[in-house]
Amino acid sequence: MATRVDRNEVQNMLADGAQLVDVLSTKEYEAEHIAGAINMPLAKFGRETARQLDSGRRVIVYCHDYQ
Repeated sequence: MATRVDRNEVQNMLADGAQLVDVLSTKEYEAEHIAGAINMPLAKFGRETARQLDSGRRVIVYCHDYQ
């Protein structure tokens, strides 16, 4: 279930071991991303890519689009 969280909540979740997933394209990810983020482009996201995540840890998904 998706839930919006603020910056402080993200920092607390990361401190507790959450996984940070950037869903921008690989090119955009390489240009700029949050340190420690895993790149899983939304256009390619599916069951196989989701299996790369640790199901026992929370997942924070983010995307920053400058457009």
